[in-house]
Amino acid sequence: QEWKNAFVTWDPQDFCNISKIVLPMDSYWSPPIFILERVNEQKSDLEYMVVTHNGTFNTSQPFQVTLTCSLMILKFPFDTQTCNISIASFLYPAVTDLVMKIKRTPAEMMKNSQSYFLTDGEWKFTNLSIGEYRERLDDEEYPVITYKISMERRPTLYVLNLILPTCALYLLDMAVLFGPSSLEEKISFQISIILGSSMLAVILNNMLPTSSNEPPIIGIH
Repeated sequence: QEWKNAFVTWDPQDFCNISKIVLPMDSYWSPPIFILERVNEQKSDLEYMVVTHNGTFNTSQPFQVTLTCSLMILKFPFDTQTCNISIASFLYPAVTDLVMKIKRTPAEMMKNSQSYFLTDGEWKFTNLSIGEYRERLDDEEYPVITYKISMERRPTLYVLNLILPTCALYLLDMAVLFGPSSLEEKISFQISIILGSSMLAVILNNMLPTSSNEPPIIGIH
């Protein structure tokens, strides 16, 4: 966050060429912001801000936050999810008191976010877009900045552990059905295939998220 306070200025030459100082967050006013999709958060202990001689305040507070996001898993495991992070301030109206603006372009934010996204896990960070608008509440308009994040699932793990074994079971089922084996052997092998398919269904049920309006195609199949 960065903002200006016209009442906090000084001439560095009058103070041993000190052009900036570090102060606790409660020393001066700071813009209160909220994340609308927030469920839980864990803030750090770095409650400080940098004040420069021209009245510019700058603070960077890292914290971990858990957000709500509506998942569309119809194409699981080849799905792409989009989640929003909406930053707002409902204490000061946008018309008279507080106006929030993004400091960097979406391309710069995308590059910066990819540098922090270092884990080679299940998701791939694909796109980031930023929107600015005003939310109307109780006859007042308040500033809101929304970061729309697109994540693409890496399907390799599910293809190797789920799709390929399922296809192999179905191929074996067809081969035994039209094979020259006796009826007793076919029945015993079919029971084994049913047990294997049931185990894969249990694995699939543990892998899939439960918060979705439409079940995945692979689950229906």
